Amino acid sequence: MLGRNTNLAILFADISGSTKLFETLGDAAARHKVASCLALLAEIVRRHKGTVVKTIGDEVMCTFANAESAVTAACDMHETLEDEVTEHTAHGPVKLRIRVGLQYGPAIQEKGDVFGDSVNVAARMVSQAKAGQIITTQQTVDLLPPTLRASARFIDRAPVKGKKETIDIYEIIWQEEDVTRMSTGIMPAVMTPKARLQLSYRNSNVVINEEHSAATLGRSTGADIAVEETLASRMHVRIELRRGKFFIVDQSTNGTYIKSNETGSETFLRREEAPLTGSGLISLGRAFNENPVEIVKYHTDA
Repeated sequence: MLGRNTNLAILFADISGSTKLFETLGDAAARHKVASCLALLAEIVRRHKGTVVKTIGDEVMCTFANAESAVTAACDMHETLEDEVTEHTAHGPVKLRIRVGLQYGPAIQEKGDVFGDSVNVAARMVSQAKAGQIITTQQTVDLLPPTLRASARFIDRAPVKGKKETIDIYEIIWQEEDVTRMSTGIMPAVMTPKARLQLSYRNSNVVINEEHSAATLGRSTGADIAVEETLASRMHVRIELRRGKFFIVDQSTNGTYIKSNETGSETFLRREEAPLTGSGLISLGRAFNENPVEIVKYHTDA
């Protein structure tokens, strides 16, 4: 039976530094940690509606229907492992990290496996990646929505085995960055003394004003408000006071949903920012039509 030709996003995720892991933890403990990591990666693949094709040692190969799903899954993989400390040893905490390479294009599906040029290119991309990186091609980047495409950075132009021409290689920046977009030192900051925004979540209350001009919300315990939402990124959003006005800056994988109490309107942000006025609700990663439970309330006097 001939294989089926189709277009797919091929993704390889390889556990980085596994040799050192075995040296540090010993064979039995290291094998258990690697197996647990691969199982976690497989769970993330399924969460993003992908398919695990196979695992090869400390590497997982998977497919997705489109480039966006593959990239968001790759970001989720890194963010999830960022919070996972594998073991506390005499040398300090040992973390598992991965490197990811992916490519969207034609492939052949046959007997549960996938073959073709896109598989070869994806394998080449993961070989180019370092720990903590997501590497892909311009061909894949061009298929991403604008919010994800904006996080792509050109890093190299390199030959790929079996291809005559060189390929433009890009890195997808997944880390939550300090994405304050206003240049400092150009204009004097003029704060309105009465500008005040209050955030409330469970038993947490944070006030943003001229003394405390920014706050972070996310899954990490290091955020100003730690939100117990499984779809939230570690540092999901940042809310800032700039020249008397408040802005919410999304720096997440799954985006942020905002509902205004005054108008009832809903806004969705992903790798974008928007002003916050009046009062309302903020949901990290989960749409309001899904009836999210982990809601952050905001109220501003600005």
